[in-house]
Amino acid sequence: MSTTHLGDLDSVTLDELNETAALLTRVDRKYVLAGTAAAEVLADLPADTRALEIDGSRSFRYHSTYFDTPDLAAYMGTARRRRRRYKVRSRAYVDTGSRFLEVKTRRGGSTVKRRAPWEGSADLLEDTGLGFVDDVLAEDAIRLSGHLDPVLDVDYLRTTLLLPGGGARATIDSRLAWHDRATGRSRRALDLVIVETKSGAGPSAADRVLWRHGHRPVAISKYATGLASLRPELPRNRWHRLLTRTELAAS
Repeated sequence: MSTTHLGDLDSVTLDELNETAALLTRVDRKYVLAGTAAAEVLADLPADTRALEIDGSRSFRYHSTYFDTPDLAAYMGTARRRRRRYKVRSRAYVDTGSRFLEVKTRRGGSTVKRRAPWEGSADLLEDTGLGFVDDVLAEDAIRLSGHLDPVLDVDYLRTTLLLPGGGARATIDSRLAWHDRATGRSRRALDLVIVETKSGAGPSAADRVLWRHGHRPVAISKYATGLASLRPELPRNRWHRLLTRTELAAS
């Protein structure tokens, strides 16, 4: 994806972004685009859109490790659209060295994300991490069906935008790569771009631009869709189109 137009946007600092649009409880809309289509959308965003900039950079490396139970309860919850579903991951901001343990749950039509700074092992949730996960899941009456192990690693580049009005943001993820811990299989999707808008109940300025370009929200989860692409034996009907018509299709 070309990032030529990013340089034309005013910048926003991380502190200002978190102060004005933290959005830990939000409505997420996700779009899957080819790189050229994403560049066209980026060029058509309102002029007062601002891009997160840290030390002169506007694209940042992320590394996430997703944890799941032996019966893949987190995966199955997403694949089968269960009302009480969750994801547990560690997220490393590669360029800054910071890392968080994050738990995402669904509450009504909204996504709730809670996180804590984490210095633990990338391969083991120790007592402190497990306590955090258990406490968060208990708030939504969710109990783990077994211990949590690392299942999938995901690497990508992310650009974050603060949208006009200061109440919504959008992320643009590119150069995605997945690695399955159990099978050793890996997959890359270098021309697939995931645009995710995060706002209150109403659509954001980015949603309106995406709709004008003919793009509509789709069901995609970096964890669940990625794992489905690497393990075709898993239930995967929810992502059939993505797994047959994009770079996520079987080789």
